[in-house]
Amino acid sequence: MAEQEKATRAQVADVDRSLYDFVKPEVGYERFADGLNEEVVRAISAKKDEPDWMLDLRLRSLDIYHKMDMAPNWGPSIDGLDMDNISTYVSSGAEQAASWDEVPEDIKDTFERLGIPQAERSYLAGVGAQYDSELVYHNMQESAAQMGVVYSGIEEALHGEYEGLIHDHFMHLVPPTDHKFAALHGAVWSGGSFVYVPKGVKVEFPLQSYFRLNAKGAGQFEHTLIIVEDGADLHFIEGCSAPKYNVANLHAGCVELFVGKGAHLRYSTIENWSKNMYNLNTKRARVEEDGRMEWVSGSFGSHVSYLYPSTLLVGARSSCEYTGITFAGAGQDLDTGCKMVLTAPDTRISVSAKSLSKGGGKSTFRSEVIVGEKAERAKATVSCASLMLDDQSRSDTIPAMDVRCPSASVGHEATIGRISDDTIAYLMSRGMTEAEARTVVVNGFANPVSKELPMEYAVEMNNLIKLEMEGAIG
Repeated sequence: MAEQEKATRAQVADVDRSLYDFVKPEVGYERFADGLNEEVVRAISAKKDEPDWMLDLRLRSLDIYHKMDMAPNWGPSIDGLDMDNISTYVSSGAEQAASWDEVPEDIKDTFERLGIPQAERSYLAGVGAQYDSELVYHNMQESAAQMGVVYSGIEEALHGEYEGLIHDHFMHLVPPTDHKFAALHGAVWSGGSFVYVPKGVKVEFPLQSYFRLNAKGAGQFEHTLIIVEDGADLHFIEGCSAPKYNVANLHAGCVELFVGKGAHLRYSTIENWSKNMYNLNTKRARVEEDGRMEWVSGSFGSHVSYLYPSTLLVGARSSCEYTGITFAGAGQDLDTGCKMVLTAPDTRISVSAKSLSKGGGKSTFRSEVIVGEKAERAKATVSCASLMLDDQSRSDTIPAMDVRCPSASVGHEATIGRISDDTIAYLMSRGMTEAEARTVVVNGFANPVSKELPMEYAVEMNNLIKLEMEGAIG
C-alpha cells in the first residue's frame, strides 16, 4: 500500500503542464539590451517609425519613471524584480500576418497548441496574437468590418486615419504619473490592440487578443485601447500565458476602455502567466451616461500580481459589474481586486470576487469604492469569498469604502473558510476519489466565473483548476 501511495504521488508530481510551459528557441531574434535608458526608448520608437508626439510621451514617461519609487509599500514584495536584468524589447522578426499560413512555423505551432486557430474558427469575430513584443497575427471577419468595426494592431492604427483618435485617448485614463509601472509602460510599450466600434453597432461575436511571452528575462508591455461608441455593444477576450523560467519575467501592459452613452462592453480575461512572472498590469474603464461595463477575470498564474481593474462611472445611470476569481498556489502572492469610482447620480456597481489558495499560496482581495458627492442614489454591493485548501495558505480581504453622498447605499460582505472534511467524506462515500471530490468542490466555488466565459474559456479555466488541484495531492 505504501509503495502504491508513493507511485501515485510521483505520478501526480509529473502532471503535464506542457500546454503552457513549452519553450521555443530565440534563434535569429532581435533582443534589446537589458535595462532601461533613453537610448533603449528612442530605439523602440525609431523601430516603429512613430509620430513625434508618441516619442515625446515615451521620453516624458521615462523621466517620470526614474523619479518615482520602485514599489508600493502595502502589497507583495517585488524585490526579486531587477529592471537591469529585464529586456524591454524582444522580437522574432516575423511580419504581422493576416493568415495562419503566413505565420512562421515555430510561432504558429505555439498558438496552435494553445488553441487559438480553433477558437477563431469556432466563435470569434476577430483575433490578434502577440508573441513577445510584437503582434504576429491579426485578422477580423469581413462581416464585422462591413459594419465599420475597426480591430487592428494599435501600431498599425497609429499610422493610419485613426492616429488622431489614438492621440486623444492613449494613456489618458492611465497617465504615466499614475504609478511607476504605468510610467514604465508609457516609455517602452510595444504591441497591443486597437478596437473602435461605431455608434449603434452591436458585434455579435467576441474579439480576442492572446499574448504569449516566450523570451527569458524579458518584459511584455502591450497596450489595448478600446472605444465603444454610444449605443454600441462588444465582448472582448484577453488571454495570456508564458513558459516557466528560473529568472524573473515582467508583464506591465495597459488596458484603456471607453464606453459611450448607452453602450455595453464586456472584457473577459484568463491569465495563466508562469510562476516566475511579475504581473503589474493596469486596466481602467470610463463609462458614460446609461453605459454598462462588465469585467470577467480569472487569474491563475504569476509569482506576484498587482491587478485591480478600475472603473470610472461618470455618466448618470451608468453601471459596472465585476466577476473575478484568483487561484494562488505554492510560491504565489496574488494581490488582486478592483476599484470603482462613482461620480454621477443613480450609478450602480456589483462586485463578486472569489479566491482560492493552496500550498502556502497567498491570495489578497483588495477593493476600493469611492462614491462622490454628486452620486445621488448610487448603489454599490461588494461580495468576496475565499477558500483555503490547506492550513499553509493565506487569504485576506481588504475593502475600502469612501462614501461622500448621504443618499448612496453601499454594502460589503466577505467570507473566508476551508473545504469541509465532512463534504469530502460525503463525496468519497459516493464513489469519488479525494482528488475528484476536492476538484468538484473547487469547480463549484469557481462556477460563477466560469459560467460567464465562452465555452472554450470555461473549459480552459476548469482544466487549470484541475491541474492545480492534482498538483496539490499528497
